Amino acid sequence: MPHRVYIAIGSNLGDRRANCREARKRIGELPDTRVVKESSTYESEPHGDAKTWFANSVVEVETEFNPSELLKNLKKIEETMGRKRVKGKRWGSRVIDLDILFYDNEAINKRNLKIPHPRLAERRFALVPLSELAPQMIHPTLNVSVSELLATVKDDKRIHMMGA
Repeated sequence: MPHRVYIAIGSNLGDRRANCREARKRIGELPDTRVVKESSTYESEPHGDAKTWFANSVVEVETEFNPSELLKNLKKIEETMGRKRVKGKRWGSRVIDLDILFYDNEAINKRNLKIPHPRLAERRFALVPLSELAPQMIHPTLNVSVSELLATVKDDKRIHMMGA
């Protein structure tokens, strides 16, 4: 039985929209995985060390992968698309960033895998596109809906839908 997963996609280097489209395509090409829905693409003000605005979206997928296998495949997509990880540096610029936001209604807290994404409730750039796809989805540890999280998020970074 396939698992319902929501994956955040972000890019702020190069052709940001093309990078997001390529990542969506590659996710859909994973074995036993299909993209069910995708959100609009938004432009969001950077966090942390990044200086240029991000393109962000969310995809809803059905997959047979378990959470660890899915994470491994997403990291491989990031790597093949040119993502370079800098040890000790977080929230910098990146060609592509893929994060598992929700995996069914599971709560996973391992050293290298935390689902739901641990900062989801603090990130307008993830909540806005996620709310397009799953506004009534209940966060499995906070017990509130995505739309409720969005209505109360403290993140004041600007975000707007990208034009055509």
